[in-house]
Amino acid sequence: MPLKVVVVDDSAFFRRRIVEILNADIGIEVVGTAGDGREAIEVVKRLKPDVVTMDIEMPVMDGITAVRRIMAEAPRPILMFSTLTTDGATATLDALDAGAMDFLPKRFSEMAKDEDSAKMLLRRRVRALARGRSSAPVAPRASARADARHVPAAPASSTPSQSPPPPPPRSSGGRGESLRSLRALLIGTSTGGPVALQEVLKALPSQFPLPIVVIQHMPASFTPAFAERLNNLCQIEVREAANGDALKPGVALLAPGGMQLVLEGGSQPRVRIVDSPPGTIYKPSVDITFTSAVAALRSQVLAVVLTGMGADGREGARALKEQGARIWAQDAASSVVFGMPAAVIEAGLADQVLALRDVGPALVKNLC
Repeated sequence: MPLKVVVVDDSAFFRRRIVEILNADIGIEVVGTAGDGREAIEVVKRLKPDVVTMDIEMPVMDGITAVRRIMAEAPRPILMFSTLTTDGATATLDALDAGAMDFLPKRFSEMAKDEDSAKMLLRRRVRALARGRSSAPVAPRASARADARHVPAAPASSTPSQSPPPPPPRSSGGRGESLRSLRALLIGTSTGGPVALQEVLKALPSQFPLPIVVIQHMPASFTPAFAERLNNLCQIEVREAANGDALKPGVALLAPGGMQLVLEGGSQPRVRIVDSPPGTIYKPSVDITFTSAVAALRSQVLAVVLTGMGADGREGARALKEQGARIWAQDAASSVVFGMPAAVIEAGLADQVLALRDVGPALVKNLC
């Protein structure tokens, strides 16, 4: 049976375009459309689609409000279409806080190198979100505008999904004593990552003993706003990485969108921000950062792979693992898309497989 999709946008032209692209896939059927947020709520209730695509700026009711209402009344995966501007970044992050699972640029030229690739990417995202569809209602998340830097954060509960349970984690000792000699924590993620990172990083105390490097697949115009949002939410300091930044305990550096973050070793490890090699798909790439840590930090790394589509991070985790580094992966049940962590687990690289709600507390228990 084809996946059922509802397309929401105030532009009739854009709606028709998305409908044509999705209906060209025999595994996807657009069962309804809506021109504003209020109409979208009614259409979703009536048609019960597997996935909803949603514009942000619409008359009558905006997309963020509609997402919040849908996730409260008839929760299902929502894919936002966003402009790649500073205002678009803020609005998209608000939509993710409201319960949306993923986003894509509204302009196809910003989505992929050519129109055919953009169409394929859209279909893949819709299918991936449908596969990871939550089987339990998801409450709208608290607004990320509130400043919670000095308020201890209690771990939020993770969202179950229909994915099958992962294989049992391999044991490598994993005791706190063996992790306290580490020099850095690396975290890689993609689809579902903005919300997952909020949950993990909010659990860390201001005196967290390790430097943190975060690689999130995200456009260049989004990472400054995302770093600022995380910084306002977390007790640790979070900022977008700049070329030459030193790794410091209790500071999380977010890889800039559109570029690559490479680690350099020495008595004071630093980051370099560089252009992507020709043909690189992910900008930033988890594999590139993880692999650079092999020479810079060798075994003194804990690398965590969270929710995301694809397999970025697997080869970097493999290179780190060969040096004796520790690798953790998020489990299937709490992943929005069980792609990146599944690739690490299926390759036999994960020392621990954890539910999202357990990652932050496990870091505190083992490292603080």
